[in-house]
Amino acid sequence: MSMDSLTDKVEKFVISFLNENLDTSFVYHNLTHTQRVVEKANELASLSGIDDTQKNLLLIASWFHDTGFTKSIKNHEEESAIIASNFLKQQKIPEADINAVCNLILATKIAHEPKTQLEKIIKDADCSHIGSKSYIEVSELLRKEWELNCNKKLSESEWLDENINFLTTKHRFYTDEASANWDKRKGKNISELLKSKKKIEIESNKLKQKKEELRFKKNKVELPERGIETMFRVTLKNHMHLSNIADTKANILLSVNAIIVSLVLSNLVSKLDNASNEHLIVPTAIFVLFTVASIILSILATRPNITSGKFTKDDVANKKVNLLFFGNFHKMSLKDFEWAMGEMMQDRDYLYSSMKKDLYFLGLVLDKKYKILRLTYSVFMIGIIVSVISFAIAFKYFGGAS
Repeated sequence: MSMDSLTDKVEKFVISFLNENLDTSFVYHNLTHTQRVVEKANELASLSGIDDTQKNLLLIASWFHDTGFTKSIKNHEEESAIIASNFLKQQKIPEADINAVCNLILATKIAHEPKTQLEKIIKDADCSHIGSKSYIEVSELLRKEWELNCNKKLSESEWLDENINFLTTKHRFYTDEASANWDKRKGKNISELLKSKKKIEIESNKLKQKKEELRFKKNKVELPERGIETMFRVTLKNHMHLSNIADTKANILLSVNAIIVSLVLSNLVSKLDNASNEHLIVPTAIFVLFTVASIILSILATRPNITSGKFTKDDVANKKVNLLFFGNFHKMSLKDFEWAMGEMMQDRDYLYSSMKKDLYFLGLVLDKKYKILRLTYSVFMIGIIVSVISFAIAFKYFGGAS
């Protein structure tokens, strides 16, 4: 059997074999890829000037080189060599030629460094799409095949990185003919990949920027609606007004009781030394006791609380400090206070939370003031009543006796 007729027979066998046995999920390593490798191997063989015998062995190896995918993805080159060997033995081909074909098939391994001219040609033919205009489209088929058969799903950015890395660091054309014909287009393909990568990075940065802007818009301070602004302003004004009323009332009681104590000490106490006035000692003591109690309660109602006046960055980060109350920052430096206010003003939730806390704690202060103030008025009222009664009893039952 002549080598030409053998090559024709191999072609028919491989076409039928792949159509019947290759899974449809192999969208890259299929008959189309095999035919392209055979075509490019024939082209490079003609350009390099090898003899017809060597050329036919090369073409036979090219036809069989991916038939092993019908058996296994891993070590498919070995499977391809077995399929080729079995077929060629049936055709009574010399052992030396069979070994030559098998060695060429094994030379298509990615990591194999070709040594002979035929190995270089089949390696270049197997990767000929790298130097073609259809590289991007063809490589997408390989990406899909990985996804279907290897459970290897890559994002667009990861796939571009994979291709750029392979073309720039791992692949090269071994024959002068392949370099002369395909290196220029390979360079353009690398350029297109880099442009696509840059475009994705720009779009990714824009998306990140957009997300950041949305996050900023969500957290940034927005001018409150008129109703909310009015509510906070009126409520704070009412709180301050009620606080002023409480302080005024406490000051009035404090002043009145201070005057009463002064009058008692200057006019009444000095007369208690006289034996005829002994009956006034107890009523006077009761009167002074209630008056002093009223003075103490009035002072407690108006006495300010002492706060630490400091906060930490963690307090601001965790939104624990209310920067609208001077007692929380009066011992801090201007720089730290301005930083903290800036952080709060950039966070709408933090700002509104601080305003609500300010109202709440003002309410607690008012509650405490008015409770003490009510107690003060009660003590003052009871003191006046008890004192008057005690003086009346003293005058009625003991005044006449003296």
